[in-house]
Amino acid sequence: MLSLDQRIAELEKDLSVSPPGFILTSDLPFAIFRYNPWQEDEGEWTVRKDIRKLATRVEKNGVRAVTMLPLSELYWKSIDESEGMEAVESLERSQGFDAAEDQVHAYLSDDDWRPLPQLIKDRLGALDPQNDLVFMYRAGVFAPGAYRVSALLEQLLRHRVRVPIVLFYPGAWSGSLNFMGLHHGTEPLGSYRVKIYGRDE
Repeated sequence: MLSLDQRIAELEKDLSVSPPGFILTSDLPFAIFRYNPWQEDEGEWTVRKDIRKLATRVEKNGVRAVTMLPLSELYWKSIDESEGMEAVESLERSQGFDAAEDQVHAYLSDDDWRPLPQLIKDRLGALDPQNDLVFMYRAGVFAPGAYRVSALLEQLLRHRVRVPIVLFYPGAWSGSLNFMGLHHGTEPLGSYRVKIYGRDE
């Protein structure tokens, strides 16, 4: 597999043109950048630093403005605007961690609460698909099972999000994406019609 620096260089090359080179079909302007957060040279802090530097370079080339979107902020926003953390803590005390995580999953996924795709669409609504670009990161907040990150881009497609997005995905590749290396190959495949940087061949 290419090193982290080589993958970033590949992504940067694709971002030097408009539309970005990773767009395989016009209705799916997304890409996944996979990294291994448990490896010292690809740790979470290293990747965050590197993608901020990448965002600065992309903006300097004048092709697009970059919006940094930490998914952790929307995770807490979903909880706060649903029933609040106090309700989650109360559920965990009475029924255990799994029940609390299932409830958070409902907040993030169910239209009756504050689902993540809608929060993202609301946040990105003012951006211009022709001139803007989004880096979504800090997906590790959903571990171990609060949200199936591999399905997020499909859901954004259904919500008609058209701004180019790069999802920085902490996980392994074992014939499919494996979030945080937790699922031992059992995670549903989802749609990988998007380019994946860090896909082991």
